Amino acid sequence: MADPQGPGSDIEIRSLYKIFGPQAARHLADVRAGMGKEELNTRHGHVLGLQDINLTIPAGRITVVMGLSGSGKSTLIRHINRLIDPTAGEILYDGADVARMSPADLLEFRRSKTAMVFQKFALMPHRTVLENVTYGLAIRGVGARERERTARHWLERVGLEGFEERYPNQLSGGMQQRVGLARALANDAEILLMDEAFSALDPLIRTDMQSILLDLQQELHKTIVFITHDLDEALRLGEKIAILRDGRIIQQGTGESIVLRPKDDYIASFVRQVRRGKVITLGTIARAAPPADTPVTLPAGTLLEDAARALTLAETGRVNVTDAAGRHMGVATLARMVAEMIEPQDDDEPASIDDGDPSVAA
Repeated sequence: MADPQGPGSDIEIRSLYKIFGPQAARHLADVRAGMGKEELNTRHGHVLGLQDINLTIPAGRITVVMGLSGSGKSTLIRHINRLIDPTAGEILYDGADVARMSPADLLEFRRSKTAMVFQKFALMPHRTVLENVTYGLAIRGVGARERERTARHWLERVGLEGFEERYPNQLSGGMQQRVGLARALANDAEILLMDEAFSALDPLIRTDMQSILLDLQQELHKTIVFITHDLDEALRLGEKIAILRDGRIIQQGTGESIVLRPKDDYIASFVRQVRRGKVITLGTIARAAPPADTPVTLPAGTLLEDAARALTLAETGRVNVTDAAGRHMGVATLARMVAEMIEPQDDDEPASIDDGDPSVAA
């Protein structure tokens, strides 16, 4: 079996608009001038799907697009492989604009560069698990022996070895979604488009599927666009998150930056119930200081919950924090971690390295 492909190119979405209706192009100027979704629908009977979307999707990483129902997130992901044609804008990948590809180029792009995993599994009920996974390879003209070998490899990787001859209706929902993931991976596409892929699953199965995806991504480094309405899922999966509302991107960045600095009340309402210790990292709260006399040293990317647990087990109140190269960058205290996990701290307020915790006095 061939080695997995590299991460490829970034996807650049520039000034993307989508208006649903028979005279979409005619109303584009009004939308660009500021006409909103409600006014466009009331006055002209057209629906504003996307409005001035500008988003870079980094190669080899997971980008999560999230929002409530009707926010435009599924419309956006369907533009990347042009299941929906834009009213205006560009979708650039590897030097080509997907929005302007010829039918032949678009077909090749869909077959060789992208794969999609759907919420409703989209498995063919009359085909076995193995036949479902090999289907895309057969369309591409891969030989029978090679496509079966490839399919069996990916079914094993997602934990379905021994189920190759079952039919979809003989599998649980989580197992069916594993088939869908194996099918997407078997095509060895550079881009995985996952539209609410785990939303129909029970919570425990959903968490399990997230873990499988993260484990595979550690090895494969695919460019993944993951759609969800669930912030906890977005924060767990997304190296970059874009939050949509009424067809517009309200805020984008890392999960940590969004939780720490919500742009407006709408974003703040999303992040209010987030377990901050599972998002915020040590590097964010570390204070510049010489190495402390402590048995615990942790990298800056360590989550606060994990760091607090390590300090508690070591019966110490502070930790030396290192950067990606292992160099000392500062010290963080247990008191500061707990305070930050409970509520935001004012970084402009002076603080000593002990943060008022007598247990960490030198």
